[in-house]
Amino acid sequence: MRLLMANCGFNGLRLAFVVICLLMAIVSCNRGRPSEQPPVHLISNMDEQPKYKAQEAGEFFADRMAMRQPPEGTVAQGQLHLDTPYFNGKDSQGKPVRESPIPATLEILKRGQNRYDIFCSPCHGRIGDGQGMVSKRGMLPPPSFHDERLRAVEDGHIFDVISQGKGNMSPYRYQVRVEDRWAIVAYVRALQLSQNASIDDIPLEILNEAEQNK
Repeated sequence: MRLLMANCGFNGLRLAFVVICLLMAIVSCNRGRPSEQPPVHLISNMDEQPKYKAQEAGEFFADRMAMRQPPEGTVAQGQLHLDTPYFNGKDSQGKPVRESPIPATLEILKRGQNRYDIFCSPCHGRIGDGQGMVSKRGMLPPPSFHDERLRAVEDGHIFDVISQGKGNMSPYRYQVRVEDRWAIVAYVRALQLSQNASIDDIPLEILNEAEQNK
């Protein structure tokens, strides 16, 4: 009798194990497959919540606009730009600043090269001569950065053109962050120097090192 009960208990456990394995196999096979049925949420948490999405009409306000205008005189967090030279490239009188407010370190130049190659080189070319791929395909080419006029302009002027656009150039203030715009300015200056440098502009220690490596 005890042996029979033991066998029944063992068979029951084995049957339960087989059933669990089959259920797991079925669930795993169905996982990830498209279905017309809504998903089952055992614990919904915040999957479903009453809210308005951007640009959605609302019933609460008289104008039926869910998105509201901020109160007059308020500034959104992170949008208080008191440093005019840094954020606008201009001084308190509205004139372009002569020099960039950030130092042209090697890290800044590398970042500027990266952003320049992405956003600027299609029109201005890799060396800033205005012969980018877009210009070669029929678009009116921009002026070369190596023209004497653009070599003499202020850093703030270049920053302002990047931010606001000019002529056929669209503004990039929304695509390129402020610090990256200044990095591009630094790289443009490096391009100008690279195409107009003389032997006297090379540091003496670099010339000596090059002489030793001959």
